[in-house]
Amino acid sequence: MYDDDDLTLLDPEIDLESPLDRLEPLEAESEAAKPDPEAMLALLTAHETQQRMIATRAFCELQDERAIPHLIRLLTDVCPLVRVSAAYALGRNPSRDAVEPLIAQLNRDWNGYVRKGIVWALGNCRSSRSLPPLIDALKTDISAVRLWAASGLAQMADVSYEAVVAAVPPLIEALIQDRVAAVRSNCAWAIGQLCRELPSNIVYAGAIDGLIMALEEDRDMGVREDAKASLLRVGDPRGLQVIEALEQEG
Repeated sequence: MYDDDDLTLLDPEIDLESPLDRLEPLEAESEAAKPDPEAMLALLTAHETQQRMIATRAFCELQDERAIPHLIRLLTDVCPLVRVSAAYALGRNPSRDAVEPLIAQLNRDWNGYVRKGIVWALGNCRSSRSLPPLIDALKTDISAVRLWAASGLAQMADVSYEAVVAAVPPLIEALIQDRVAAVRSNCAWAIGQLCRELPSNIVYAGAIDGLIMALEEDRDMGVREDAKASLLRVGDPRGLQVIEALEQEG
């Protein structure tokens, strides 16, 4: 869908973080430090780009249902900094009404930071409608977006059994084949989250096979450690035996 060289703002293989990635949990924010929601709501419709940017960034910290229609509209703002903040704000204020607008903007936005924020928001919306675009992003987008698409697919654990079953195979494929270690690590983590929702069936067995393969063969130590952590979290006997054998071999 997108070429890895389609951006000037985002290096597809190195710049995996955006300025909004390190958002603190809402509970960690003191009430005094939070922006005034009434003032920020008014700025969401401001004519000046800088004011819209301030307001959308504020709702990355605030939760207020009244902001959601404005944030959806600002997904198509002419300024990419407003769009990326609107995407992250919708991740903080997830709504089923936002899912289709998020998907539409994911399919047309040229900016990698914006698409990255969108896939994060789609995961937080926890909707079955988010599943196909997240899978497509994991398969076809730049690495920074693939990274968060993998994490977003882990949220399917809260959607349905059918969504979990559909999310696992593309995560296994990316765990084995993606060329970026950070993406493979996120896939290993996501598979571990989803496996806990699966019975012992063919999808579960394939997920364990993928984690074991990554543990034994991946060239990156971080990926191997994440695969090991997921196997330990799931507690699969076959995975635990492999971990024990590898530890005995030193």
